[in-house]
Amino acid sequence: MCGRSMAFLLLASFIGSALGDPPDPARVRATSGDPVEPKWDERLTVTVGPGKADIVGANHKALQAAVDYVARLGGGTVQVLPGTYRLRNAVHLASGVRIRGSGKDTVLIKEPSISTKLAADSDWYDQEITLVDAKGFQIGDGVCIRAQNPHNGGQSVLKRTLVARTGKRFKLDRALRENFWLMGQATVSTLAPILTAENAHDMVVENLVLDGNKSKNDNLDGNYAGCIFMQDCRAVAIRGVTARNYNGDGISWQICHDVLVEHCHVHGNVSLGLHPGSGSQRPIMRGNRIHDNDIGIFFCWGVKFGLAEKNMIENNRSYGVSIGHRDTDNLVRDNDIKTSGKVGVLFRPERGKAFAPHRNRLIGNRLTDNAPADGYAIDVQGETEDILIEKNVLHETRPNGRRTAIRIGPKTRNVQVRDNHVEGFARETARQ
Repeated sequence: MCGRSMAFLLLASFIGSALGDPPDPARVRATSGDPVEPKWDERLTVTVGPGKADIVGANHKALQAAVDYVARLGGGTVQVLPGTYRLRNAVHLASGVRIRGSGKDTVLIKEPSISTKLAADSDWYDQEITLVDAKGFQIGDGVCIRAQNPHNGGQSVLKRTLVARTGKRFKLDRALRENFWLMGQATVSTLAPILTAENAHDMVVENLVLDGNKSKNDNLDGNYAGCIFMQDCRAVAIRGVTARNYNGDGISWQICHDVLVEHCHVHGNVSLGLHPGSGSQRPIMRGNRIHDNDIGIFFCWGVKFGLAEKNMIENNRSYGVSIGHRDTDNLVRDNDIKTSGKVGVLFRPERGKAFAPHRNRLIGNRLTDNAPADGYAIDVQGETEDILIEKNVLHETRPNGRRTAIRIGPKTRNVQVRDNHVEGFARETARQ
């Protein structure tokens, strides 16, 4: 289902609840300002490729040109032809645009990053920076500027694009709006997501490979980047995408609603595989293979009414699934969670009852060989309440362990454990 179809169904549902039956799509007319449109048989498609294509090129500029062209005409598809595309900046997605690759033959790879220190203070109203060493930096590069905040001691992180230069001085596409001073050890690096979007909606990404080239790139936190990074978006479908080898997260979305991640292969990322981020409502993560990350699926802050089902989550270094800070009313169902380094499913302790992950359900999953020799396959901690752990199969095949299938912390309340099948553990349940 494309983003516009998702929007149509949501609006049709609202109209139907208010007026009775939803409108017949065959009778809908294209009307100025109305996001509900007829179901067109054909929409605009622009091809991009290293050879014969509407837009010829194999870098972020060619891809961005196609996205911008399609977006200007009201939406459609950017068809990315087979080839290897080397990116020095993120491709910024746009509302109403589908970006579709040619499967494993379409590879977008992040070029190696370079870093240097700032040579001069830049104030919050400035729109330029001066580098100590400008070698390797180019106009059009996506950069990440980082420094210790001089006012609160935290780290300031901004993403910008270099748009003009004189020697070691570079103009940015937008003002800083934060102070980056030499006393804060300010640096700049050519770091960016591969695909990104901000304040956009009704988008589809499908059938391509995103490679973060982690051995040649510095780390960038999943709150700012990943193979795909989205901020303040809605109605997004990501299907059949490989997100691999990013020195950070695989796919991260922050304050994004109704995001579908389906049939993707997310592996080899330094941090989180799937990162439904702060405040994201109704994420659906279905049928994905998620392995060899630090954490498989990380429910961040205030993620609610989400669904993770039919995923293969294996060999993640810390946790298969982690649920925490005000993540409530989520369902984790029918997943295979294997060989997690620390815990298969963790309910994080957080800062007290008001911050705990309440009313989550863990149903019908298969957990195999998770945790170290004295660890736990499922660990419910903090002041977490109203958790259902039901009809799961917890299987331990490794010998000589002291593992416990399910640990329930002393401050938890109303954790229901029923109809689970447990095999090979020293203890089935530990209530502390």
